[in-house]
Amino acid sequence: MPENAKSLVAGLFLAVLAAWCVGLFARAYWTPDEPREADLSWRMSWQAQKSVPLLAGTPFCEKPPLTYWFAGAAMRVFGRSAWAARLPNLLYALITALATYLLARRAAGPLAAVASAAAVSTFLLAYQVAIWLATDAPLLAASAVALLGEYQGFYARRSAERLRGYTLMHVAVAVGFLAKSGAAWMVPALVLATLILWERRWRELRRWELYVGLSAQFAVIGLWVDAVYRGDDGLAHLRVFFWDNLVGRFTTVAAPAGLQYTTGHQNYPGKYFVELPLYLWPWSLLVAAAIRRAWVERAARPEALRPVRFALACLVPTLALLSVAATARNIYVAPALPGAALLVGWWVRTAAAAPDRWDRRAVRATATMLMIAGAAAAAAAALIGYAAWPTLPSRFAYVAICGAGVLIAVVLARRGYVLAADRLPLALATLLAAYCALCVLPATQIYPQVDRWHDLRAVGRALRADLGGAPLALVGADETTRAWVDLYTTVHVARFDAPLGARRLERLRAAALANPRERFLVQLGGQPWSPRIIALARSLGIHPRDHAAGVPAWIGPADLSVEKIYALPFGRRYALLRPAAAMRPKSASY
Repeated sequence: MPENAKSLVAGLFLAVLAAWCVGLFARAYWTPDEPREADLSWRMSWQAQKSVPLLAGTPFCEKPPLTYWFAGAAMRVFGRSAWAARLPNLLYALITALATYLLARRAAGPLAAVASAAAVSTFLLAYQVAIWLATDAPLLAASAVALLGEYQGFYARRSAERLRGYTLMHVAVAVGFLAKSGAAWMVPALVLATLILWERRWRELRRWELYVGLSAQFAVIGLWVDAVYRGDDGLAHLRVFFWDNLVGRFTTVAAPAGLQYTTGHQNYPGKYFVELPLYLWPWSLLVAAAIRRAWVERAARPEALRPVRFALACLVPTLALLSVAATARNIYVAPALPGAALLVGWWVRTAAAAPDRWDRRAVRATATMLMIAGAAAAAAAALIGYAAWPTLPSRFAYVAICGAGVLIAVVLARRGYVLAADRLPLALATLLAAYCALCVLPATQIYPQVDRWHDLRAVGRALRADLGGAPLALVGADETTRAWVDLYTTVHVARFDAPLGARRLERLRAAALANPRERFLVQLGGQPWSPRIIALARSLGIHPRDHAAGVPAWIGPADLSVEKIYALPFGRRYALLRPAAAMRPKSASY
């Protein structure tokens, strides 16, 4: 460890904590998923039946309710603000870091523990999971705790220690199940099976300590399943939870169109392996260096490579299993990230004593990537600032803070490049500080501008004012639209789901004729460019196409006309329709 190790670790912890807090609390809800998760959490804060989440009043059986219990509790206390809904995510991130720290400390020592906790907190995918309002943050925390217990149980020397470890694993998996269903079983089960095969420890399957904790899973999961079963349409909801949403991720099942998950997020062979360096950025080259060093030292004592085997058992089988699924999303890999972090920690401990040229090259290449990231952050800040220049509260503060953050990050990355020659741990600590500088300073200025692209609350409030108490119907609304209307406009809406065939179109026309006061909301194509960006592009000889779609062709046959258009910069557009005796169309931007 470097000199003044405790002060250095405390400083790095505060830097990571600041990066988490900016990502969690300095921005509003962002599409596509967060408005939906916010509505589910808000509904959970006051709905009577807590076992099935509700999206705009309709059962939403994709995920169990644990995430919405905690986020809903925070919203009940602090209101519907985005920071309140994300407040539990800070707890999940801390649990993930602490569990990974304890796992790496047991497996590879204190230096590896610090490095692993830092890595699992700052992998690009892990950071996305930590700051995003979704079910993946509690799942990652539960997975990290489960892996800690599994390592303790599998490599225990005494029965009592083995019992504590495996019981902790089962309790964590039960909690993870309530966050994201059967995904909680994936990584712990694959790790155990892989280690048994790799180390030929068949006797592990006969140990009674492995099975005692199953009672905790049966109790926790069973109580929730019983509560769902006893509710309205219990069997139908359980089918969606366990069949459509689990099996339907891997293959096509007989399910309604809205529950056919194989139609989106298409997978292809090797997708996860190809994208893994992006998930592990900016430490992907350190993971590669760890794998190379493990190969070089493969003849070492089995105990010395135990952390490597455990880490690879987390990563490789998970990526292989996900590669055969019909659907693919980067967040599916999140529960295996503690394994990648353990690999980084083991490499730091091993390479710190005697780094070779490949270890130094990995650190220097990482420093170069962070310097390039600083340049990219500067370009992004300049482009976003130019688009929002007339509306910036303080242009000087925007430029100064973004510039300071980029400058600090580049200087620290450069220092890490130099330190890589002879002080590897200190070089890595400097690079971590550079990464956090990019996540904190420019982000505090950029996020409020990006919020304007996602400000559905402004649209919802304007819509509520324009309705003036008139009834509203949503036409072909996606989950995001249903969520923000429920959150910000009204909880009483009718729905006409897509596709609008002849029968549904006739129903829509009949509704318009039956109640002249009723209004209809339909989403239009988005606006990918702001006027200032279009003008800048044209001055440079670039002529971007306008992708904004017009009003749908069925509006005329349905005897409807456009009353008002709501548009977000770089974001969504909606048309408010009324029966054909329409006033002149209006438009508004937010």
